[in-house]
Amino acid sequence: MELNLATGGKSVSVSDEIFARDFNETLVHQIVTAYMAGGRSGTKAQKNRSAVRGGGKKPWRQKGTGRARAGTIRSPIWAGGGVTFAAVPRDHSQKVNRKMYRAGMRSIVSELVRQDRLTVIGELSLEARSTKGLIKAFADQKIEPRGLLVVNEVDDKVGYSANNIVGLDVVSVAGLDPVVLVGAAKVLITEEALRALEERLA
Repeated sequence: MELNLATGGKSVSVSDEIFARDFNETLVHQIVTAYMAGGRSGTKAQKNRSAVRGGGKKPWRQKGTGRARAGTIRSPIWAGGGVTFAAVPRDHSQKVNRKMYRAGMRSIVSELVRQDRLTVIGELSLEARSTKGLIKAFADQKIEPRGLLVVNEVDDKVGYSANNIVGLDVVSVAGLDPVVLVGAAKVLITEEALRALEERLA
């Protein structure tokens, strides 16, 4: 298939296997959920009755006091006692095969193309860090600097220059993930990055 460049009337030939796939909602949901689950810290922890300090001595004898029997002052029903079914640190990550992950990413980028949310732009070359310079580079291509800008590698000039542009986020091809792609209203990708993405998802 052919993707048109934003300016110049030029088109870029890309693989149908990557940019013209049917949308697999189930697979996309799975890889997005797995990616978000992998970002959870899983460090929540509480102390059960064995982890709370103290309580080694039986508070009173078993019989004859008129009170309920008690073996430790660190019982969950006592103030200062342990927590019943205490939370423990755990790993929330979900396993997703590489083949499934790539298929899901291909499904996402194909849907971006169908919804006209993916725009191929020319290279953005800056001589120095300059927000004005980056805005001018977009203006020269008649593109509004809004959405997710995907470049092959985030260099020092483009990365810093984009910091002051509200509504523009910059990410490298290697840093792309399903969550940021699904959530982007508009994706601006350079021709070089497009080739790198195609190779990555092949």
